[in-house]
Amino acid sequence: MRDIFDLGDTLLLVATDRISAFDYVLGSGIPDKGKVLTQLSAFWFERTRDIVPNHLITMDVQAYPVGLRRHADVLAGRSMLVRKTTPVPIECVARGYLSGSGWKEYGATGMVCGVKLPAGLRESDRLPAPIFTPATKAESGHDINISEEEAGRLIGGDLTRRLRDLTLTLYGHGVAHAEAHGIILADTKFEFGLTSTGEVILIDEMMTPDSSRYWPKDQYTPGGPQPSFDKQYVRDYLEQIRWNKQPPVPSLPDTVVTATREKYLEAFHRLTGKTLV
Repeated sequence: MRDIFDLGDTLLLVATDRISAFDYVLGSGIPDKGKVLTQLSAFWFERTRDIVPNHLITMDVQAYPVGLRRHADVLAGRSMLVRKTTPVPIECVARGYLSGSGWKEYGATGMVCGVKLPAGLRESDRLPAPIFTPATKAESGHDINISEEEAGRLIGGDLTRRLRDLTLTLYGHGVAHAEAHGIILADTKFEFGLTSTGEVILIDEMMTPDSSRYWPKDQYTPGGPQPSFDKQYVRDYLEQIRWNKQPPVPSLPDTVVTATREKYLEAFHRLTGKTLV
């Protein structure tokens, strides 16, 4: 959950501690969540600059426009000044494991976003090879999975192929790094933008627990849902209390808030080897 401020030639992105589930912002925040998302995105942006440029200009509040510097105590560690682009109107999802909406679609059709998969796969099984599964970016409600062919009709075939190749390359980089640190990156989504000169750059967040499924490698057991470092823990709690996914939106008990924060922090520490600023 981010607040976006238009500064003219640039944007200021501020990641809050709010958390959403089932298309609603919950009544409880997760302390330090915004800092984890911002600093982990910056970590990945730096590692992948040789694959594709990204929108990050700086996270140094003292380099922000003068009027923002007096808010350094609020902005430090959870904000970034970024390049302004025209966002490409699809989300670029890479899946290496069969989970979430992909698992549901596979159960119904044997395919995910038009990609035919082998018969007999179980929930959370590793796929024979990672697949590109784009989705439309909904203004409200769930995003809608589409095929690569449908994406091509929306944004053009050449751009779709370019984004597919970038998505799978970035995902492969993330998988290798995460696995070396005891974590499975099951799937993730990327967003891209076009600069005024038509250059494709990576925007938004990158391989965070909000945009990815991260599983502890030592607990991986295919055949059902997996323990996770992402907000699936919150979704599972909401399912457990049988919330009908309609207002009023529930708040989370302190135990769930604390456990969720610890999961985000553990993922950050494992992946970056750094202490959260």
